[in-house]
Amino acid sequence: MNNLKVALVVQKSIPGAYEKNLAASMEAICLAASKNTNMVVFPEMNLSGYLAGSKIGSLATAVSPELIHVLSTTSERLDISILVGLAEQVGKDRICASHLVFSPNCPMGRYRKIHMAPNEKEYFSPGNSIPLFSHKGVRFGIQLCYDAHFPELATAMALKGADIIFIPHASPRGNSEEKYQSWMRHLTARAFDNGIFIAAVNQTGDNTGGLVFPGIALLIGPDGNIVSKFIDPQEKIHFVDIDLAALERVRTHKMRYFLPNRRSDLFD
Repeated sequence: MNNLKVALVVQKSIPGAYEKNLAASMEAICLAASKNTNMVVFPEMNLSGYLAGSKIGSLATAVSPELIHVLSTTSERLDISILVGLAEQVGKDRICASHLVFSPNCPMGRYRKIHMAPNEKEYFSPGNSIPLFSHKGVRFGIQLCYDAHFPELATAMALKGADIIFIPHASPRGNSEEKYQSWMRHLTARAFDNGIFIAAVNQTGDNTGGLVFPGIALLIGPDGNIVSKFIDPQEKIHFVDIDLAALERVRTHKMRYFLPNRRSDLFD
């Protein structure tokens, strides 16, 4: 496969409005599939919405068999990979920020956010694994928002064979341009240092729960350059075409692909 078409959904998600958020997500999935899209990626906790502090407990829910059925069958029927997020209740005492992966003819995949922001630590439990997933022969990892500030996580995924890391966000504060400039301080480095694509997307709008999100979505190539960007607070499905041949161009260039020269004998 030479190209991968991905829909990055800049979505407004209302806390606790699962049915409304799911309906909006299903509409976006169907629209993306109608444009021959291979993957559709939603922001962090798009199904549950995001709240700060102890309020998050009111949103947490287990991943239901009904949700799995709806998204699994939709993925298979439309031949599209779907990445959605929620505040996941795990047992009686744990809440995880989770992102679920539904790909045709595959069991549901799950990534649980590993690094919690200081205002989340008291209320969320971190995940403890670094899974990779695949679709159409492309291997990808997922990080959630605050995860992206830890270079080791991106390197660990790259060393496992990731071609793309998707980074869904629920990142409030600031306007779209300010959020873009913030992302540029670290996301380009994650792509450039590891020879991978980085695709990021954020929630947007006033979520009626006391938080306002500035939206934005972007794709960064394995050379660290911006391939495509949407810098706007409007709800939007931002379509990006990922030229997978760019991976080979970077990884066969002895001065542009750094991982083979990493001193693993010191770091590991």
